[in-house]
This record gives sequence, structure tokens and C-alpha cells, in this order.
Amino acid sequence: MPTKTVKLVTTRRYLGNIGLDKETDLGASFMIAVAKILLKYLVRICAIMFAALLVALVYFNWAAANREVTGFGKNLPADGYLLPTGDGKFFLIDTNTEAEKQLLFAHGTGAWSALWRPTLETAATQGYRATAFDLPPFGWSEHASDRIYTRARQAERIIALLEELGTRPIVVTHSFGAGPMAEAVLLRPDLVSGMIVVNGAIGLGSHKDPNLLPFPLRSEILRQYITAATASNPLLTKSFLRSFIHIKEASSPEIVTVLQIPMVRVGYTKAVTDWMPNLFRSPAQALSTREENWRSLEIPIVFIWGREDTVTPLSQGEELVRLVNGADLLVLDGVGHVPQIEAPEAFQTNLLKALNLIQQANNNEGER
Repeated sequence: MPTKTVKLVTTRRYLGNIGLDKETDLGASFMIAVAKILLKYLVRICAIMFAALLVALVYFNWAAANREVTGFGKNLPADGYLLPTGDGKFFLIDTNTEAEKQLLFAHGTGAWSALWRPTLETAATQGYRATAFDLPPFGWSEHASDRIYTRARQAERIIALLEELGTRPIVVTHSFGAGPMAEAVLLRPDLVSGMIVVNGAIGLGSHKDPNLLPFPLRSEILRQYITAATASNPLLTKSFLRSFIHIKEASSPEIVTVLQIPMVRVGYTKAVTDWMPNLFRSPAQALSTREENWRSLEIPIVFIWGREDTVTPLSQGEELVRLVNGADLLVLDGVGHVPQIEAPEAFQTNLLKALNLIQQANNNEGER
């Protein structure tokens, strides 16, 4: 038998042994074999990536535990102090304490009272007692003993602070801090003499279609590991800040360092873990998400907004100002979500303008 014929017969027998006949598409079988090999390597790569992710999460949680060594009330910034209230101790930075008229500043997510320092100094030169406080879990205030950080619960803490101060200040509130502050004002408008909302994250109407907590954050243990790798991770502070602002140069090393200072507190990651669900879930029972409650407000209100804000777009401020009788809206061109650090001089100028508008409204009310 010629050699060529032997090879052909042998090949046909082999194909028969492995379940193929001469009609089988050898190209297709080759592709299937290659696909199986690629799938095997893809599974290995995914397993390696998952293992690397687990290692990273464990490492950042370990790093947080080793970094967070400063006990409550220890190593406080020299220009601040703790004020006991009926609902925990608040850290305050206070300027021009002899002045009669008081301003009370509330910060946003991940920030603390020190971010207001330049603004406090400017307000003090205009005759105001300018005070900023830390809203837990951020900054140096006492972490919530009940571990509850809903908007309504935060409002109760703010009310306790306002009652302790007893000065009926004009409150100035920024970003995510605007929700609890607005809630407090709606509950107890008698405790303030006006409100200035700066790029407020109010979530108007969000109670109608509440958000569910993302699945990975539903487990408290997994949420803590994720928090340690992200929200309480100093390595990401600058990146997070840059994602909030329009003027990227505002994320200076000095500002980033200020934001990182309280991250050394004992239990910081744990407290932020407890707070984290409220960043994603809509405050379904809150007063401040309902239009009718804003319409009922009878205190002077001014909104200050950065035109380039992509976190809480200007349209949200425009919607709020339409609801409140007599409210004003001051818009900062070329500025994003954090105007007090992106354009400090322009922000302070508009803040003083807002304060004048509130003073005029209060004076007009007093003359009636």
C-alpha cells in the first residue's frame, strides 16, 4: 500500500477513535480546543485578580487599624475645642467670640471644620462670631454612640448643638452637610436666624424613588473593608477631592493634608463604615426632600452655587430657590462643587453678599 494511502487510513481511524468522521470540520474543532484553553487561563486570571483584591482589602483594613491610634479628645487642633451637648460632644473652631452675631458653618462629606478656616477669618473681620463644627463621623466630634447617621438622626444632633449655643446663628452649610442642616432647620426654625446653602446635596424628591444600598455594602464586614480601601484611605484623598471640584489646582498638598488629619482617630474607619449607607440610600423619611416643606419655610435663605458643579448641578439650586419665598441664588462662574477652596475670594465675596441679604430680610421683618 502506498505511503499516502496508509497515512489517509491512519488519519481516518484516529478521527473515528476520537468521535469524528471525515465530514467533521477540523477548523471548528480546533477553535473549540483553543476556546477551552483561553477559558482556562481566563478563569486563572480572574482567580488571581480576586485574590489580589482580597489581599488589598485586608491590607488596607490592617493599615487603617495601625494608623488610627489617636483617642477621642486627644491631640485636638489648637484652635478648636469640644463642646458638650445633650447629644454628644462637638468639636468647634471659634473666631471672634465676643461678637454678638454668630455664623455656624457645616462641612460636607469627608471634610471637617478646618476647611472653613479662611472663610471664618474673613467673616470675623466683618464683625461676626464665625464658628465651624464637625458633623460626625468626620473631624474630631464624638462618634455616634448609637452608630446611626441617618439624615433625621444627624438633624437631632445639630439641634442639640444649636440649643447649646442658644445664639440663633445664621447657618452656612455645604454639600452633604446641607441635608441634615436643612432637616434641623425645618424641625426647629426658631433656633436659627437664616440659612445659606452652598452647593447643597438635598436630594429633593428622592423619597419618591428610594435607592437601594449596593449589594457589596450590605454586609457590614465587607463594607468596612471597602471603606478602609476607599473613603478612609489617605492614598485616595486627593483623587476623591479632584472628582468633586472643577478647578483641579485647588486640590493642593495643603488642602489634602488638612482633609487627612482626622484619619488618625481611633475608630475612624468603623464610624465611616456606619455612616456609608446614608451616602447611597435616599433619606426616605426626611422632611427636607419634600417640596412642600421648603415652601413653608419663613426664614431668610440664600443659595450659593458653582455653575460648573457636576455633583449637585446648578439646576438643583435653581429648583430649590423657586420653592422658597424670597430666596436668592448667587452663582459663581467657572467654579464647581467646593467653591470655598476652588475660588476662596469669590466665594467669600458672595458669602458676605448673602449675609447682607439675610440681614436686610431680618431687618424688614423686624419693622413689620
